[in-house]
Amino acid sequence: MKIIPIAFDSLGTRSMATYIETNDCKIVIDPSVALGKIRYGLPPHSIEIKRQSLHWTAIKKYSKLSDILIVTHYHYDHYNPSEPDIFKNKVALLKHPLENINKNQQKRSADFFNSIKNIPRQIEYSDGREFRFGCTVIKFSSAVPHGNNNRLGYVTEVSITDGKDKLVHTSDIEGGNLDCQRDFIIQENPNVIIFDGPMTYPFQNIIPNIIQILRKTRVSDFIIDHHYLRNLKWREKIMPAFEVAKQLNKRFFCVAEFLGKECEPLEAQRKQLYQDE
Repeated sequence: MKIIPIAFDSLGTRSMATYIETNDCKIVIDPSVALGKIRYGLPPHSIEIKRQSLHWTAIKKYSKLSDILIVTHYHYDHYNPSEPDIFKNKVALLKHPLENINKNQQKRSADFFNSIKNIPRQIEYSDGREFRFGCTVIKFSSAVPHGNNNRLGYVTEVSITDGKDKLVHTSDIEGGNLDCQRDFIIQENPNVIIFDGPMTYPFQNIIPNIIQILRKTRVSDFIIDHHYLRNLKWREKIMPAFEVAKQLNKRFFCVAEFLGKECEPLEAQRKQLYQDE
């Protein structure tokens, strides 16, 4: 299985866009990218805007290559309603637009479904379902809260296996503080996890669940990113998890480090970007 993170916060934009390739099919999870409108009282810096453009170009390239596009929920950093044509002739596996969804996302999903209409080759609601493409199995969790509660709606976690490797992409669970978020990961027992870390509210609440995942699964590469990389002190805030991963000889890092690149959380660095300018 080939796993290529396309756009993530540690690469400079708000996104969890990921390309997965197996012998049977090519997949993009959450083909979109966005920027935080205001941070430190400042709009996106020109460097962030340029990075967003580069990432969107890459997302479109990988989407064109793919057979299957997945949308885990209807926030703009996970789907792009302005570019429905990327779904042309694709299999679209989409978060259910009516069930387990808040009013904001329900309206967005209705507009989105209206815009794509007959563009995809096939549209399927994904919540709690399993799809097989040759030897590749794509399994979705039931809808789980976006964070600690359902104020921001619900998301679906995604498991993809080719019979040998298995990836779990958590979407926006914001640290996996809830048992239903954590249990899907443990039950799937992946060797690679792409995990949405918490926002800047107290981190200590999520550390025990992350340690459980490290201990109870065969994960070798635990990739933590997205919301979490909007805090410049992300590493020190979750140091106990880093220590457990080291003891278990498991890699625990952000997307940029997984790719062998420099970590560039541009949104968290926005104040410094303006000062340097």
